[in-house]
Amino acid sequence: MDWAKDQDGWPNAQHSRFIALKPHKWHVQEAGQGDTILLIHGAGGATQSWRGLFPLLAARHHVVAVDLPGQGFTRMGARMRCGLKPVSEDIARLCDDQGWAPKLIIGHSAGGAIALQLTDALKPDGVVLLNAALDTFQGVAGWLFPLFAKLMALNPAIPPLLAAFAGGPSRVADLLTSTGSRIGPDGIALYRRLMTDSGHIDGTLAMMSQWQIEPLLRCLETITTPVRLIVGDDDGTVPPDVSQRAASRLPQGHLVRVPQTGHLLHEEMPDRVAAEVETFLQSLAPTAHQTA
Repeated sequence: MDWAKDQDGWPNAQHSRFIALKPHKWHVQEAGQGDTILLIHGAGGATQSWRGLFPLLAARHHVVAVDLPGQGFTRMGARMRCGLKPVSEDIARLCDDQGWAPKLIIGHSAGGAIALQLTDALKPDGVVLLNAALDTFQGVAGWLFPLFAKLMALNPAIPPLLAAFAGGPSRVADLLTSTGSRIGPDGIALYRRLMTDSGHIDGTLAMMSQWQIEPLLRCLETITTPVRLIVGDDDGTVPPDVSQRAASRLPQGHLVRVPQTGHLLHEEMPDRVAAEVETFLQSLAPTAHQTA
């Protein structure tokens, strides 16, 4: 994505800025005052995923949304730093450089795994996971899909071809429908802009090809940060029982199910998610006895 030509109509563009911090040139959106909330989108998305939730949270908090390396408008500067651990390290470095100390981290899908990975470095008071991708691929997909992503990432001719194929209006709409979510024509048009951009496709494939979640899954029981896992009952991308199993292993995990929503529940019902976030934040506030 090229900001000079693609910023027109981009949600919350007035809050966008760029930060050059090796190895990447980050696109972030920042607004509001108060405790800091860090937003991390899922694979294949960008800051547009937070178009409804961002202003709601920014009315009461300092909110920062980042585009992951190579996705959206963040310029990837080191191809081999797109996996779970290195991208988490680079986001932690970005927060340190900017003086951001998130009280809360919110992660969607693969961004949920990044949010949990960041708990050790950033030490937030709490984490909110939206349909978090906290599982390995099963069966044939366990080896075929990562291999497919690696092969495409290694061939520079593939991303433009994939963007041309996958970016058709009907294909984008069908893909989003398969998530179990209904986000309307404006949301579909934004995803089509992403899916027709070969650079964004390339960044997403780089992330997929380097994704190694097993070390994080092995240590869920050691993450003592309070975690609120919010899932859409109709999620067609990450089954709700993935979050249910994770909640049972996280020492302070709590599951909230939202009926009649899918994988993009925060885009379908930003008001509901904002209310859940505020309730969770209130539960994290120290009591008078604790502060006395």
